[in-house]
Amino acid sequence: MRSLCVFAGSSPGARPDYARAAAELGTAVAARGWTVVYGGASIGLMGVLADAALAAGGRVIGVIPDALLRKEVAHGGLSELRIVTTMHERKALMAELSDGVAALPGGFGTLEELFEMLTWAQLGFHQKPCGLLNAAGYFDPLLAFLDRSVSERFVHPAHRDILLSHASAEALLDALESWVARPFDKWLDREGRAR
Repeated sequence: MRSLCVFAGSSPGARPDYARAAAELGTAVAARGWTVVYGGASIGLMGVLADAALAAGGRVIGVIPDALLRKEVAHGGLSELRIVTTMHERKALMAELSDGVAALPGGFGTLEELFEMLTWAQLGFHQKPCGLLNAAGYFDPLLAFLDRSVSERFVHPAHRDILLSHASAEALLDALESWVARPFDKWLDREGRAR
């Protein structure tokens, strides 16, 4: 692994634990010599992540749509800032530039980006590891929902296993680095019948 795409909130959130986790992740990625690929903003957990990675001597590539650049939220001190036209281009380029995916706490955008990458993995469009940095248990309800999706037969157990989750940055990075993609079929039951 040489680069990690990180999705994160443009807000710092309600708890200091979230910013600590973002800083811990940025520092840990830089310490491994990996590049951080993220949304290019200077605000919220995105900014904390980038600042920490840069302070640790890491390389950080931001990818930001022109519309957000004009709102002056782009980080001015990155190793590289790529400007794209649409959010779709942003996600595609972030995926192209990275060897794995991690998500910090965030809202709709963070979840949408993460789930698109999970869906692409499920469909076999990529074989990159995907993980959550579960700071202060933020993602516990989401993980419980995914487990429910498995028990209700909407998600295959092998697909549920695509999404790794750890409370510490080092544990998450270790898991992402050692993850091995397994070939499997997307559908639980091709005939569409419950078994």
